[in-house]
Amino acid sequence: MSVAAYFAILGVANGVWLARIPAVKERLHLTDGVLGLALLAAPAALIVIVPIAGRVVRLSGSRIPVMISGTCACILPVIMGLAPNVPTLMAGLSACGLAGGMLDVGANAQAVQVERGVGRPLMTSFHACFSFGGLAGSLLGGLFAWASLGPAVNFAAVGVPLMVVAIAAGGGLLHDEPAPAARQPDGHAGSGDTSGRAPRMSALLLILGLLALCALLAEGAADGWSAVYLRDNVGTSAGFAALGFAGFSVAMACGRLAGDQLALRMGQARLMRYCGLLAAAGLVTALLTRNPAGAVIGFTLFGAGLSCTFPLLLSGAGNVNPLHAAHGIARVAGLGYVGMLGGPVLIGGLASRFGLTAALVVPVVLALFLAAGAGAVSIRKQAQRRHASAGPGQTRTLRRDPSP
Repeated sequence: MSVAAYFAILGVANGVWLARIPAVKERLHLTDGVLGLALLAAPAALIVIVPIAGRVVRLSGSRIPVMISGTCACILPVIMGLAPNVPTLMAGLSACGLAGGMLDVGANAQAVQVERGVGRPLMTSFHACFSFGGLAGSLLGGLFAWASLGPAVNFAAVGVPLMVVAIAAGGGLLHDEPAPAARQPDGHAGSGDTSGRAPRMSALLLILGLLALCALLAEGAADGWSAVYLRDNVGTSAGFAALGFAGFSVAMACGRLAGDQLALRMGQARLMRYCGLLAAAGLVTALLTRNPAGAVIGFTLFGAGLSCTFPLLLSGAGNVNPLHAAHGIARVAGLGYVGMLGGPVLIGGLASRFGLTAALVVPVVLALFLAAGAGAVSIRKQAQRRHASAGPGQTRTLRRDPSP
């Protein structure tokens, strides 16, 4: 429950911020172009911190970084609510990106440990907590906006209770102790896994990372362009156009909630393959139909298809080398976030040259790549067996925090 709480905390904080972006824009009198530039600060900071977070978690364990970054993620949005100018806004966004990236790597490392402990898939359920937290945060932000309360009040009113939850949840996190130093042939302890050197980027991690890039680039395309496509290409009203992203978001949350049971029944690789095919079929449906309801259904299926892909990839990354789960997660997540940052920009550039319909064919191809590379999430079982054969002295010891 403690690990799930941190996923939900990150989702709520993110959802509240997204809901109040229009209010911040109006308060600072920003143009669309300036706002777009300012919003890049958070994902840019996320990309910078993820590899650093992997190293921090590898050397110190994930529990303390999760507690600190989770607490910061709750209250830092107040900076954006109080920001008097664009530089301060970007500083707040950067701080949130740094805290969110550290929390992301640490919480996913904790989730991998919980999966190992119970012996069954759980990762998509943890990410469902993030998705439903985001939906709840968006609703809370909407309620504060409806009540004409400023974003600073909104962020503080939500952030302070979240911070209390984050501090309380820290007591239930798992300890992940550094692995004992490896023995050299002469019997003396070597640097082993407690050295400062990071493990190398393996071919399997690179494949998983490229697939994560595909998944988040496709997700970013829906985030930034689903409503635009429905309004401009299908000819719906602005209000109806918002249903495209709403359907995508709800389907993604529900898909993640069901993902662990599906993975248990059919296996991670088969689930990944079916998800990629469903995502491709859903977006093709949205692009081929000129019926507004059909387009919304297509984007909903697209969200359902993408829902489990990134969690499955992170679960695989955390198990490529059980001694360095955070390293694998950071490498794969880092490549994925490059796709999240560049996806909307890439689709926009292609749309300006070839049209939005043609540009959205790119996420269809990426979804097919996810289906084709699905076997990578099951290759991790070989790595688990290989590291397990090294003996109990080279595996991490997990225990719950004895404090109340």
